[in-house]
Amino acid sequence: MARPRTPAGRARRTHELLALEYPGTAVDLCELHHTNPFELLAATILSAQCTDARVNLVTPVLFARYPTPEALAHARAEDVEEIIRSTGFYKNKTKSLIGMAGALVDRFGGEVPTAMADWVTVPGVGRKTANVVRSVAQGLPGLPVDTHVLRLSHRLGLTTETDPVKVEHVLGAMVPAAERGRFSLRVILHGRRVCAARKPACDRCVLADFCPSAGVA
Repeated sequence: MARPRTPAGRARRTHELLALEYPGTAVDLCELHHTNPFELLAATILSAQCTDARVNLVTPVLFARYPTPEALAHARAEDVEEIIRSTGFYKNKTKSLIGMAGALVDRFGGEVPTAMADWVTVPGVGRKTANVVRSVAQGLPGLPVDTHVLRLSHRLGLTTETDPVKVEHVLGAMVPAAERGRFSLRVILHGRRVCAARKPACDRCVLADFCPSAGVA
């Protein structure tokens, strides 16, 4: 098979090969445990500068005590801080969690919004977090751009942009809307397991045949 020579061609091939490497739905591919959009939203906020595995140890306790936006909105900050302390930056995350829950109750009837314009008005929520929940828990188009997506997009020669919003739009134009979430989640998994920041394992990478950075990243 001929090597793709354009960014769009490499994006398509990446999508095809990673779909074989990491099969499953967006829910299967997401490593944050959750049962509804609210839980995934809270877990994604907690995942900043923290591993998903650590978050998954904390959220069962958090959700048992605060199972709804209403409950979390009325939580005492010190109680939330104690539960989430091990995720790091716990004071800021507590402020974001309680503020997020309050916004859902006050402005969205206790429901998680679906429109991006609404999402980005919620405390502690940016486009990446919104796109995670939209694509995984709401079945909507969304392409989360995190450090792994940025790194692999550059190594694969898909874009030279460094702004996450611009990268989201560039990649979104190359990937069908219905596949954007899974594309991003697969790239994230590949970045964690194979294409690491310091020592990418090019010798076992399914993308190495056409990756411009193979062996030199």
